[in-house]
Amino acid sequence: MITAAQLRAARALLGLDQRALAALSGLSLPTIQRMEASDGVIRGNVDSLMKLVGGLEAAGIELIAEGAVSDAGGRGVRLRVQVPAQSILAARRPAEEE
Repeated sequence: MITAAQLRAARALLGLDQRALAALSGLSLPTIQRMEASDGVIRGNVDSLMKLVGGLEAAGIELIAEGAVSDAGGRGVRLRVQVPAQSILAARRPAEEE
């Protein structure tokens, strides 16, 4: 399973735009756009999802499932705990703004 957030992060790590990712994975641009716009886990037909994951893996992306350990070295991003952005921003505001 891959989430829309993982997909956007993977694309950013590779420095690809949506069109390039579509070409890399053998999918159409609207399919990539739909996948990235979805909420949570990407839903789609198995063939499309396999093409997407295969393209990302061929480009060097390792998808890490929640709670899984990364076997290979290399740089990456993992979300430990999801904190609402509003909470983070509120904590960083100077006291005089409140």
